[in-house]
Amino acid sequence: MKKYSLLAVFAAAALLAGCSSDYVIQTKSGDMIVTKGKPETDKSTGLVTYKDAGGSTHEINRDQITHMIEK
Repeated sequence: MKKYSLLAVFAAAALLAGCSSDYVIQTKSGDMIVTKGKPETDKSTGLVTYKDAGGSTHEINRDQITHMIEK
């Protein structure tokens, strides 16, 4: 029984890890920013909010972004 429980835990962890896609944001200045998860855009302010690899939250103006693609 423990064997199946352990297998279920590893399967669930693998599925959850696969659900969060990283994105790459390219800015007008040529910088490449790798995010954890999909960035969110606030349409009222024009700011894009994202988390970096360390988990810190940052914002960038949408006007400064040239491309945003899923990694």
